[in-house]
Amino acid sequence: MPVRDKSLDALRGMAILAMVLSGSIAFGILPAWMYHAQTPPPAHSFQPSLAGITWVDLVFPFFLFSMGAAIPLALKKKVAQSAHSGIIVVTAFRRFVALVSFALFTMHARSLSAEQLSLPLVCLLQMLAFLLLFAQLYRWPSGSQVPPAIAYGIAILMLAFLPFKGGAFSLQHSDIIIVVLANMALFGTLLWWYTRRQPGLRSLLLLFVMAVFLAKDTSSWNKIVYNWSPLPWAYRFYYLKYLFIIVPGTIAGDWLLQYANTPAVQEKQTKNWLPLTVLACSCLLVANVILLFSRQTGLNMIITTVILAVLLVYTQRARAAEAYPLLVRFLEAGALLLLLGLCWEACEGGIKKDPSTWSYYFVSSGLAFFMMIILAALQATAIGGKLVNYLAENGRNPMVAYITGNLLLLPLLRLTNGMVAYKWMLQQPLTGVLAGFIFTGIVSMVTVFFVRRGWLWKT
Repeated sequence: MPVRDKSLDALRGMAILAMVLSGSIAFGILPAWMYHAQTPPPAHSFQPSLAGITWVDLVFPFFLFSMGAAIPLALKKKVAQSAHSGIIVVTAFRRFVALVSFALFTMHARSLSAEQLSLPLVCLLQMLAFLLLFAQLYRWPSGSQVPPAIAYGIAILMLAFLPFKGGAFSLQHSDIIIVVLANMALFGTLLWWYTRRQPGLRSLLLLFVMAVFLAKDTSSWNKIVYNWSPLPWAYRFYYLKYLFIIVPGTIAGDWLLQYANTPAVQEKQTKNWLPLTVLACSCLLVANVILLFSRQTGLNMIITTVILAVLLVYTQRARAAEAYPLLVRFLEAGALLLLLGLCWEACEGGIKKDPSTWSYYFVSSGLAFFMMIILAALQATAIGGKLVNYLAENGRNPMVAYITGNLLLLPLLRLTNGMVAYKWMLQQPLTGVLAGFIFTGIVSMVTVFFVRRGWLWKT
């Protein structure tokens, strides 16, 4: 496999496009499994007691997993150059600041007040925000820092003087998804760097994070550590729970590097291993989403255990023949995490995204490993290879995909009265789903357009 494995970019691309799709389909009229499990239709009011997951609830952890896996790949040159730890720390903090700034600016740009400004002006300002982000995050070929500096200056003026819904600029008004990603970029990078030669230690350190969480409601130092934050709008200890997805991702990234130049040996006795494994992984993904959502947890545990037991026994042939070593590692890690997550499932009232449970981290990480296997296998087929390549292109520019809908497409729809047709489609289930796919398709085309011209945004 190439050092930059396309299955990793494809997983990221699939996650970001699924995120766009989940936010652009009709609300209130589709089956409950088309939305977050805890915000069922028709009111979509948050119900924290509801347990279960849907495909929508796997979108964010899959993106986090791919983010973790990218850390070793992004820093491999630093390792080869024996870079000083200070450089890595500065790089990690710089990315943290960039992502938090992105979270603040994009949320405020989406919240411009149409009551104090005219709607056309709001749309134009939102598209200006898109262009400013281009200037800030694009690596200019000349290396000039003038365009980013000008763009940051204009962005600061916008935040300082424009009216927003709810009042003026506020540090508390930011995109929580991006803030979590910022924290994971910082702590995930530092954790990987200082344990890059000891992945086992990396996993063990998570037990200390778990200990703080388990004792956060006691009258002890754990509670103090959990609640303390120098910048509550940018960091909370609660966000560190997502390291339980990032760290498995970093281990996947380590293996991607380790087996980058190792061919997938295919012996006669293992020629059927890959298609059977892909089939089993697909069944596990579908079964866990359906059965955990419908709360048939006992049946899900039985089905999952049986499939994994048969698959792991059959995998011994592949291991003995040293065939598909990377995918064998992915399978074993995914099986361990999924079973661990299902054992945790009964705790905390069942698997939930918000507040996220231990089961949620382990189950989603295990399923992410299985999705990596599926995407890696699809690369070897004609049609599957094209699909993976297309998803990978989206995954190479996720920041563009994330904001194109809100800061480019929706403003254009409002300016051209296209919003009338879009809202009409959202009134019926079938057209409401179709509208989401069309919306997501346009976002995807814009993203791929940027990628093919080398307009990559980097934080």
